[in-house]
Amino acid sequence: MLTEKEKMVSGRLYDASDPDLRRMHLRARRLCGEFNAIGNGDEEKGRALLLQLFGRTVERFQIVPPFHCDYGWNIEVGENFYANTGCVILDVGPVRIGRDVKFGPYVQIYTACHPVDPDDRRSGLEMGHSISIGENVWIGGGTVVNPGVSIGRDTVIGSGSVV
Repeated sequence: MLTEKEKMVSGRLYDASDPDLRRMHLRARRLCGEFNAIGNGDEEKGRALLLQLFGRTVERFQIVPPFHCDYGWNIEVGENFYANTGCVILDVGPVRIGRDVKFGPYVQIYTACHPVDPDDRRSGLEMGHSISIGENVWIGGGTVVNPGVSIGRDTVIGSGSVV
């Protein structure tokens, strides 16, 4: 029998109120809160918090506060990743971001979604679909990337886009 976490990361319907998932979500909120409270002050402390938060990290990356995510451990970033202020990554599904990727301000990455069928939606169950962003991608400010999207390498997405 699969755990709710295993269901979640595999794109199946899952119960977000599962105690283990709630604990992981609260941990991510705490770490994001601490990171955001630092602001642009102590970069080393901010980096240490992000290293605790993310699933797989690299040597060189930068995220400008504020930053928000659901879990953190489901996010992988490549070398030279840069996210400008206001980035939100809802990472119930895996998020893989390649090398040399740049996000403008307020880029939103949404792997989380709800069932289209009204009976399934009323059940309170949720699901997520992974997002993959290739190498050398620039995503303009205010862009929303929806569940299940793959963005190929060397792509430029204009500000305010919905992908």
